[in-house]
Amino acid sequence: MTETMRRDFKNRAEMIDYLKEQFSEAYATDPRVSDEFIGGRVEAEKRLQQVKTGSAYKRSRNYLDGAVSKLSPYIRYGVLTLAEVRDFALEQSGNGASKFINELGWRDYWQRLYAEMGDDIWEDQEHYKTGIPKHQYADDLPEDIENGETGVKLIDDIVHELKTTGYLHNRQRMYFAAYVVHWRNIKWQAGARFFLTHLLDGDPASNNLSWQWVASTFSHKPYIFNLSNVRKFTGKQYEAPAHETGMEIFEGSYDDINADLFNEKVR
Repeated sequence: MTETMRRDFKNRAEMIDYLKEQFSEAYATDPRVSDEFIGGRVEAEKRLQQVKTGSAYKRSRNYLDGAVSKLSPYIRYGVLTLAEVRDFALEQSGNGASKFINELGWRDYWQRLYAEMGDDIWEDQEHYKTGIPKHQYADDLPEDIENGETGVKLIDDIVHELKTTGYLHNRQRMYFAAYVVHWRNIKWQAGARFFLTHLLDGDPASNNLSWQWVASTFSHKPYIFNLSNVRKFTGKQYEAPAHETGMEIFEGSYDDINADLFNEKVR
């Protein structure tokens, strides 16, 4: 008979110790235990009540220290529904919550596409708009990226945060995806698998179609960024001279970077 696992813990620390003991083999390969997200309906409801859905969200959501909700892991596993998060936003901010609700709409849209596409979510929906033939993109993610050892501080910091917390701000996800596909010429599927391995909120719908949007296989052009963009949205952590952080590859205008990265000028 299968042994029933304990549920009566005095506190979270006792629960974590118990899980380490029960799943020692898994913990040995992935020792990450983050307090960034605590599971369960009670915690989800508490976090929902703290969410800013109005002007603060609209104004700051693109910044790493912005008023993002961090509800995605709870939505991902059905602890919170999109409908109740939407209703909360409308109660709190009314028409001022339009941007917040728009983002919920994208999540719903990805899920509806996934319901129709099934496993085709892993296939390119369109051709790459980069002027680079598909066969010139690598199939697998190199070890230096997986291990956060590229020498590019932005990328290595993102990998470290992903593996430590299981969560990334959306802008960090876009930066990482663009670097993988456009600076390193690696197929988006490799990066998508890497994210699904580590993200607490990872699901094939939002994850894969967002990767395809960056790659340009589900959009009209590739997404890229430059160093000015990074410094604008990430605060002061990347103000050091680019050559000291390996980030000189992101210097220049968008036209300059397009010319460097792609065989054809992308407009």
